[in-house]
Formats: sequence, structure tokens, C-alpha cells
Amino acid sequence: MNRLKLLGIPSLIAVTLGCQAAEAAERVSLRYRGFSRTVAVDDLFILAESGEAPEDLASLLDAAGQEPEDLRSLLVDELTVSPVLLDKALNSSPGEWVLDGLGDAVHPPSGEASRQALRSAIVLSAADDNTITLLEVLDNYPTPEVVMEGDQIQSAYDRLSAFLAPLSIFL
Repeated sequence: MNRLKLLGIPSLIAVTLGCQAAEAAERVSLRYRGFSRTVAVDDLFILAESGEAPEDLASLLDAAGQEPEDLRSLLVDELTVSPVLLDKALNSSPGEWVLDGLGDAVHPPSGEASRQALRSAIVLSAADDNTITLLEVLDNYPTPEVVMEGDQIQSAYDRLSAFLAPLSIFL
């Protein structure tokens, strides 16, 4: 999960996306049950790798009654899929429906172009290793800040997983 991995993505994927990922998210505004805090994406990497939540993240999770391990588990849960099939699937009507649902849980602060930003982040996440994690999606999000609605993310990620399950047989 290297932030520099974007440099190695084949140009075919970038052209297919129709979206340039000139920048990646540096901050995530986490919202849980009326509590909100903006944390660095690097803090989520620390939680994912060590299991320990940095202070700002830990205080938000504590205030919201959330366990750091639950967020960590969600951040690193891998979905396996071909980036080419993924791009085609997400550009279909059912794919757009899934993106719209996921966009309720992960979106730019403005709320605009959520579908396109998510499609870009998801396909870029799968491009180098045929797997997607929520942490990679947040890291690849094409805006400097991304909002994650903590109370909605698990069900949205489960819908994405169910949508992608049939595609994993092609790997």
C-alpha cells in the first residue's frame, strides 16, 4: 500500500477511467453518530498496520463508541477483482447504482462527482494487485479530502463486495 503506487499504473487504466488522479486524498473526515474529526490518511495506515489508533482517531472512535479493531478490519478487508472487469462493471447501470450507494458513505466534501471519484479510486486500487481495500480506496480518492460516514460504510462496503463477488471467478 504505497502512496507512490500510482506511478506504476498502466496508461490503459487511466484512459479507461477517463479521470486523472493528479492528487490523492490526504485527509479523511470521519463521521460517526454526530461526531466528526478530520484525520490524515496516514493515521488510517498506522491503524491498519499496527492496530493502534493515533490520538485524534482514537478520541473520535472512543466518543462514537467504536472499537479501533472494527475500523481496522474494515480498512484492510480485501476484495479480489480484475481492474478491467471492474471498470466495465462499474460503468454499467447496476455498477452505477452500487457507486451511488457507496457514495452515500464515501464522498468528497462537496458531494459533487461522487460517482466518478469513487469509480476512479476503486479501479486504481485494483490496478496493481487485483485487490481492493477500503484503505486503498480512501488513499486513491482523487480529492485532497474525502468524507467517510462511519455509520454507513460497513453496509455500503458489503453491497460492493456482493456486487463484485461474481467477477472474482474470472481471476
